[in-house]
Amino acid sequence: MNTICRSCAFIKKNAVMFVALFAATVTSFIVPPDKEYIEYFDFKTLTCLFCVLAVVCALKNIRFFYTLAKKVVRLFKNARMSVLALVYITFIGSMLIANDMALLTFLPLGYFVLTTTGKERYMAFTFIMQNIAANLGGMLTPFGNPQNLYLYSKFEIPNLEFMKIMAPPFVFSVALITLCCVVFVKSEPLFVEDEEKKLPKGRTAVYLLLFALSIAIVFRGIPYWIGLIIIPISILFLDRNALTKVDYPLLLTFVFFFIFSGNMARIEAVRDFFSVLLEKNTLLFSVTSCQFISNVPSAILLSQFTDNYQDLLVGVNIGGCGTLISSLASLITFREYTKHNPGKAGKYIRDFSLFNFGFLILLTTFMLLLKFI
Repeated sequence: MNTICRSCAFIKKNAVMFVALFAATVTSFIVPPDKEYIEYFDFKTLTCLFCVLAVVCALKNIRFFYTLAKKVVRLFKNARMSVLALVYITFIGSMLIANDMALLTFLPLGYFVLTTTGKERYMAFTFIMQNIAANLGGMLTPFGNPQNLYLYSKFEIPNLEFMKIMAPPFVFSVALITLCCVVFVKSEPLFVEDEEKKLPKGRTAVYLLLFALSIAIVFRGIPYWIGLIIIPISILFLDRNALTKVDYPLLLTFVFFFIFSGNMARIEAVRDFFSVLLEKNTLLFSVTSCQFISNVPSAILLSQFTDNYQDLLVGVNIGGCGTLISSLASLITFREYTKHNPGKAGKYIRDFSLFNFGFLILLTTFMLLLKFI
């Protein structure tokens, strides 16, 4: 019975991966496996994602991000500024360690700050803003969101062009998030107890060097196979437990969606259908697609049918707002919130939908207006 319960919990936790597996399996009957399958996979994207996730897990194990975040939060003495700090930390963290890892790192901090200071009424709002910040903050860098890493690699987008494309929605997102926090959180006195814990200097230095190496790989400064050798071996000796905590289901989700999208691109009717829709309005169609099949699979699938990577890149980033399934990060936040607040899922989904669709509509309208200026 316990085995069945654990299996059900695993499937529920990794629902997106199993959907991807199902999609890959179904399309494999339509396009049977052959030698062309190997061309589906973007090995550089998979390597970069693994290296970043592994180093982040090692840094998490020494409480690096938690310690850093607590020091920042201690600087602020009221609820509004502390919530803003939590949201900004998540926002910045998503640019550096990817949105999913930023949430897994900083949502517990938000829970700790609000519960120890008696401000639980801001819990849902803070989690929702952290979720939006993770989705939208990661848009500025190639490694901030998994779909960014894939599109950046597939289309070989120059670094400066990438940031130029994403700068307008990024700046607008910062303004919207800041406005929401100022309006919906009161400036109430707040005090957070702190217990000093020193970081292990040696391991911290090594992990930061490995993190810099993984970022250099993302920016094409170093061949990806070098990182695939150095990073896992280094972490294996320093903290093998970190390697067990890597989000392997996320990596497998990519693998399955590579198979699914590769097969879909070889079905002529599907290819013609998507090509026509994307030709009409790549931005709108990619945003809409995210609401039903999430932003990562949308990026992988739609990239097979268009060369307009500028609009596709923007669409699959702002499309992470909206429904609960539009981003894996949103499901992570929902899982974390309901774990701490059982019985409040309905109210959370209502508030989540109001804020997320509000952001989605405003960002989409803003980007469409920019195209006509």
